[in-house]
Amino acid sequence: MRKALLALSLMAAGAAFAAGTDPQSAANIHAHIAFLASDLLKGREAGTPEYDIAAAYVASQMEQLGLKPGAGKSYFQHVPLTAYRPAGQGSLAVKRADGKTVPLVFGADYVPRSNLLFPTLKLDKPMVFVGYGITAPEHGRDDYKGMDVKGKIAVILYAAPKSYQSEERAYYMLSTTKYEAAAAHGAAGVLFISNPVLDKIAPFADNARQYQSWGMTWRKSDGKPFTHATLPGAGMLSMAGARKLFAGAKLSADQVFAAMDSANSAVPSFALPGSLLADEKTEIKNVESENIVGILPGADPKLKNEYVVLSAHLDHIGVTPPVKGDSINNGALDNASGVATTLEVARLFNASGNPPRRSMIFLIDTGEEKGLVGAEYFAHNPTVSKAQIASDVDLDMPVLTYDFTDVTAFGADRSSIGPSVKKAAAGMNIALSPDPDPDQATFVRSDHYRFVEQGIPAVFLATGYANGGKAAWEDFGKNHYHKPSDDLNLPIRYDVGAKFAKLNYAISRELADADARPAWNKGDFFGQKFGKR
Repeated sequence: MRKALLALSLMAAGAAFAAGTDPQSAANIHAHIAFLASDLLKGREAGTPEYDIAAAYVASQMEQLGLKPGAGKSYFQHVPLTAYRPAGQGSLAVKRADGKTVPLVFGADYVPRSNLLFPTLKLDKPMVFVGYGITAPEHGRDDYKGMDVKGKIAVILYAAPKSYQSEERAYYMLSTTKYEAAAAHGAAGVLFISNPVLDKIAPFADNARQYQSWGMTWRKSDGKPFTHATLPGAGMLSMAGARKLFAGAKLSADQVFAAMDSANSAVPSFALPGSLLADEKTEIKNVESENIVGILPGADPKLKNEYVVLSAHLDHIGVTPPVKGDSINNGALDNASGVATTLEVARLFNASGNPPRRSMIFLIDTGEEKGLVGAEYFAHNPTVSKAQIASDVDLDMPVLTYDFTDVTAFGADRSSIGPSVKKAAAGMNIALSPDPDPDQATFVRSDHYRFVEQGIPAVFLATGYANGGKAAWEDFGKNHYHKPSDDLNLPIRYDVGAKFAKLNYAISRELADADARPAWNKGDFFGQKFGKR
């Protein structure tokens, strides 16, 4: 085994040398990914002993790199978690106006939704379809206008209008945004429906296969779970389930899906016939996990008390029902690669012999796969004053199976981070490209977004679609994302990992050494929503 790993490391180093990148970086990144994505760690699910082993490994690497403990005297910031999942398949049915009941079929028509605040859920409520379920005054849109949803179930498309700018569209695709709007209009609950857009990026069959995976949130100081949802969620319907739900309605489900492609995604809202019957239970337990936090002190007497955060999530989705006989979701690219490149950025700072002006926080967090939970906990409970955090740079799931020549810098152009990213990328002859696939709602799906919600400018880099990237991303998304095949058998280019680390180092160096800390652009959508917190 040791000889095989040595041979692979030498091969990685040779490839890096040929590509003009640092062979030491490539070898380091290979070693980190090889350990973190091994079967030994069983997919690193938050709250498991295997995650704890991975966390201990990361802490030991931080210590070797000379980072200072970032959570008091420890590298570990304890994150108290509450885990929850459906306790069985439950039942959903539609009660027609004539009194007949049409049952929905688990796994084909629906999957249940777990509810922290409603562990035993029984509903018999009329339904109102409210399109995308959004109220967006800046776009002149209110899907609830003229609709009476008080005491009723708001039936909502898990999507947002395609005409919106991609990052704003991502915000309106969030379930939390939809829950808040439904609650504000007096709804008694929410039922989400899939659609052609969502089914492309999150196939309903995958949701059904993994329906009993644990969701998680963090516990507040009073022991109660933190949650954005104050309404019960009855579940998610497939497109087939939606067709049953819309039978006899003003429009069929297929007409609604077609309207999503119309001008301004003009999906109408209307009452649905009959009532929704739901009978579901949620299993709840407390678990414990850790963020790992290391600090590289800054050298500037005035700026060293400001911090640039580099974040990456350590957890993955653990063990699930098997695919082709394999049940361990190793998470090699998601996100052993991000952790490996973050650690390598820390090494590059140390190896430079030139300490940054601002201090650096290296945050390797838990529970990202559960809803960006570890990053959210840190953003609410930072180990330094929140006012001292200048910005966040997030490293999550770079696809490293090809030599990227462009990147998408999500969030960069919303603040003065943008010029720093452009300068760093230009120095490496790397192009900046717009979001190539807005349907993915990428901006709100990685840890940097939890910093944005706290008013902190942030950026998240994804390797781009040029130079074979489109095919690489599509292959990964279709065949390996959140599947056991995201493992060490992928043709990972460790020299490309070194290149990705070098780029993020250059960006972080720009942010750490700049005279002024990043600020939101005047009138920015997210700066207006969150920047004054």
